[in-house]
Amino acid sequence: MADDHEHDPACAAAHGQAPGGADDRTLIAVFASPVADFLVRFGSELGFRCLLLEPDAERAAVVAPDSAEVVTAPPSDLDGTADVVVTDHHRPELGLILRDLLTRRVRWIGVMGNPRHPGPHVRLLTDLGVPAEDIARVHRPVGLNIGSRTPPEIAVATLAGLLADRNGRPGGFAF
Repeated sequence: MADDHEHDPACAAAHGQAPGGADDRTLIAVFASPVADFLVRFGSELGFRCLLLEPDAERAAVVAPDSAEVVTAPPSDLDGTADVVVTDHHRPELGLILRDLLTRRVRWIGVMGNPRHPGPHVRLLTDLGVPAEDIARVHRPVGLNIGSRTPPEIAVATLAGLLADRNGRPGGFAF
């Protein structure tokens, strides 16, 4: 007879298992950066299959996170479960990478940045001919508003926001 707790998400979480299994959670950190390092490190601990997308082949060759596979182009085999976090909005490849990611099956895409400043991705994607409804799929800012400043704090806020969104929760202290 099967254990009654076997399909209980709360019980699974208490035993360190992701609801639905870890295979249904992919985190793609875009651009090698200190925040990306913490995102993939902490993300792997949370049950995400982590990828670091670094389009610059020279940079990709020298980054070696233990907790993520490094790729130089957006994977074509995504199944709609991936969360994508762009960790540097100043990179010249930003528009092209976002355009390509918007053609993939991803659950969520966000770009880090200060919400008091306009996101450069909007103009870049518009200039590349990306439709406004696709541009609107890109979230900015990302994460929970906890006043994070350092790369590990930003990674924690971002991952907490992704988990809240994925689980249909508001985040923060509202239950």
